[in-house]
This record gives sequence, C-alpha cells and structure tokens, in this order.
Amino acid sequence: RDPKLRRVAASLLALLLLLEGGMFSSSSPPPVPLEKVFQYIDLHQDEFVQMLKEWVAIESDSVQPVPHFRQELSRMMAVAADTLQRLGAHVASVDMGSQQLPDGQSLPIPPVILAELGNDPTKATVCFYGHLDVQPADRADGWLTDPYMLTEVDGKLYGRGATDNKGPVLAWINAVSAFRALEQDLPVNVKFIIEGMEEAGSVALEELMEKEKDRFFSGVDCVVISDNLWISKRKPAVTYGTRGNSYFTVEVKCRDQDFHSGTFGGILHEPMADLVALLGSLVDPSGHILVPGIYDEVAPLTEEEVNTYKAIDLDLEEYRNSSQVATFLFDTKEEILMHLWRYPSLSIHGIEGAFDEPGAKTVIPGRVIGKFSIRLVPHMNVSVVEKQVTQHLEDVFSKRNSSNKMVVSMALGLHPWIANINNTQYIAAKRAIRTVFGTDPDMIRDGSTIPITKMFQDIVHKSVVMIPLGAVDDGEHSQNEKINRWNYIEGTKLFAAFFFEMAQLH
Repeated sequence: RDPKLRRVAASLLALLLLLEGGMFSSSSPPPVPLEKVFQYIDLHQDEFVQMLKEWVAIESDSVQPVPHFRQELSRMMAVAADTLQRLGAHVASVDMGSQQLPDGQSLPIPPVILAELGNDPTKATVCFYGHLDVQPADRADGWLTDPYMLTEVDGKLYGRGATDNKGPVLAWINAVSAFRALEQDLPVNVKFIIEGMEEAGSVALEELMEKEKDRFFSGVDCVVISDNLWISKRKPAVTYGTRGNSYFTVEVKCRDQDFHSGTFGGILHEPMADLVALLGSLVDPSGHILVPGIYDEVAPLTEEEVNTYKAIDLDLEEYRNSSQVATFLFDTKEEILMHLWRYPSLSIHGIEGAFDEPGAKTVIPGRVIGKFSIRLVPHMNVSVVEKQVTQHLEDVFSKRNSSNKMVVSMALGLHPWIANINNTQYIAAKRAIRTVFGTDPDMIRDGSTIPITKMFQDIVHKSVVMIPLGAVDDGEHSQNEKINRWNYIEGTKLFAAFFFEMAQLH
C-alpha cells in the first residue's frame, strides 16, 4: 500500500509489458521540458488513478431513459467542468434542453462542455473531443467486480467507462495538469468539447456544432478523438478511417394476424418464406455482397495501402482464439484487415414477427420484418446504396410472383470517414508515439462507425486524428471493461508529447 512501492511496481509492470511485446526499440530521451512532465506524471500516477476511480463511481448511463441516470449524467458533467476550471480553463456548460421519448416522457439532456485554455495566436490550437456517458452495467450481468467501483487487479483497472471514455478524457486533462503543475507554458492552445450522450446517439450535438463552427471551433487546427482501441495488446495505434453504415428493414406482409399452419399451410404465399429468400439473396457464403453495383464506387487498392496492412501487428492465431471463431473467411492478416476496414460487409441481424421462443408453435407469421446492414467504405454513397439495395430486393421479390406486399426502408445512413495520414496531426501523433513507446504505431482503420468523426469533418471543416489509448482486450461496452494502468499513464505522457510535437510542426 506504500505509494512508492506501487509506483515501482507500476514501472516494473510497464517494463515487463515492453519486453513481452518484443517489438519496442529503446526510445531516445524526450526533450528536456517533456522529461520533467513525464517524471511528474509517473510520480502522480496514483492521484490520476484515484481521479479515474471517482469518475467511474458516477453512474453516467445515457442509454437507459431513467431520471436517476440523467441526474448522474448532469453530476458527471459538473464534476468535469469543475476539474477544468481548476486548471484555469474558461469553461462554458451549454444547456442542451430536453429529450422527448417515444413513450411521451421528457428527460433533460446533460450539458455539453466547451472549454478553452490559452489563446496565443502564434500557437497551434488542438481540440479534444470526448464523452463521459457509459453503457449500462450491472454486477448481475457477469461483472467480476462492482462496475462502478474502479478495481485494480494485476495492473488492470476494471470499471464501466474506464476505457470508454472516461480514462482517455482524464488522460488528456492529466497531461494539461502536468504542464500547469510544473508552471510550464503549454506548447499549444487547448480546447475541449465533452458531451454526455454519445452512447445514445449524441442527441442535439450536431446542432451545437453548427452554431459553434465559426466561434468555438474557428481557430482550431485539428480535433483529437480517443474513443477506440488498439488492434494489439501491446503496440500503440493511430486510427485514420472508419466505415459508415446503412441499416435496412424489409417488411413482407400478408395480413396483420398470424395463421394456423394446419388450416392455411399450402394454400398461400407465406411471408416468412418470401423474407428468407430475400435475405438469402443479399450475400454469398464467402461474404461477397450480391447487390448489383455495390462495389462500383469502392476506392481502389493502392500498393502503399497494402504495405500499411503488412506492417500492422496482428497475431492471427491469437486473434482467432480471443474471438472464439474456428475459421475466418480469409487466411491472411492482410485479407482479414482489408475486409474489416476497406471493403463493405453485409450482416443480417434478425427477423421481427417470427416465433423465436422455446417449444413448437405451428404458426405462419402474417407479417415479418428482416433487418440487415451494410458497412460502407470510401467512396460509397449512402443514397446510391439505398437505391441499389431497394432495386435488388424488388427484382428478387417480383420473380417470386408472391401476392404479399414488400416494403424496403433504410432506417439509418452514416457515411464512412477517412483522413489524410500525411496531415500535420498524424505526423505529430506518430512522433509522439515514438517518443513515449519507442516504436512506430500501427496505422489502422476501425471497422465500426464513429459518426462524430464525420460530423467534425463535414460540419466544422476540421481535420480529425484518432489516437486510441486502450488495448484490444479492454472490453468496451461489455462486462469487465478495463484500462491497463500502463495504458492510462503512458497515454497521459503521449498526449503531453503530442502537444509538444504539434508545437514543433506549427
């Protein structure tokens, strides 16, 4: 329990992780101003962990529409605003109004924090986006510890929000606080935009960004987001792209009531049979999407991009084992990464209206709804994909000569995002990673959709860099979410180094 012993243990753990990775070269010493900052971060890491513990203890669940959780969300945002004010930041907590729910209930939307530290026109200005709301968590769901009590086990800090996204938000704040505590001038101007509704779709955030694009965001050089994970347990990464998403429903209806299969089986076009045929027409056993024209606008593969995949640290055997998948569709690391990141995929998610309970119920559903989505990649267009999918399903359905009615709807359409990795903030991120970790990062994309990146690019017209801090096994959104103490503390150093590199390149 001696703080000095804990710091020594943490340092030894970091060394063991480096050695275990077997891939880190010894990094050159950081510049003198950064050396002092790094020393401060090491000496105060227990304080940083304690602060994370206090933040994790706040049950800031935005997903469950319950007044208690909305109160906790407001408390979380107030705590964050107070923390930034004590650093000397100019903080505005923007009232976002209320949210009207389908059941008629009205709940307050937690305020969005807009904070600024420094306004030197000769310096670069970097803006950090983060969120402090979390997914639902309950000990009964399979957590080994209380999800709202940060618990350290073997250097792993378990708790809801530890990696998504309270840990990374605090790492950025801690990096700023280290400069302030040492009375060192911040190398850059720093801004924060922190919200409390990301897990619920960032309610009302887009409107705020529109209002502030020529005010709060006007002098920003780049936006940093740290809301995803490495692809490795050991090697850091920088993310430069995400896939978009088009979510579809296809309804097949004969009538609103179900049928008895003994009374009606054999004399009508069954909606479920139609729907199964429609869903079966979308993708082949190799994962190839069968919608005509769907691949026409996919960005061509370049040699430079292929080399990027070759350099990425991914142990296929470990990946299979951790995924508990016997066989993937592809055999090589490069093929798997490309089909996760730079090629579209189609997934069938479920059927509404079908009998899915245990037992045998001899029913013919009178109306069924199939649900599927297509993950989009550059340079696919949402509206074009909607037309292609609708036309394909109409063609397939017409050939069945069914008397049922079919309706196709696109419930969600989110564009993919990709950045230029030669932009200043990417060069700064790579240099900072070399300083802190002694290695070049994996340059990765994310196969999922992170809408906020595209919002910054399209609405605010600012370049975005994603600098994840968490390891691939952090378990965001799942039971036993964690962030390694090493990732949290070294991530704090990484942000400090990023400030320095942005200043050098400005």
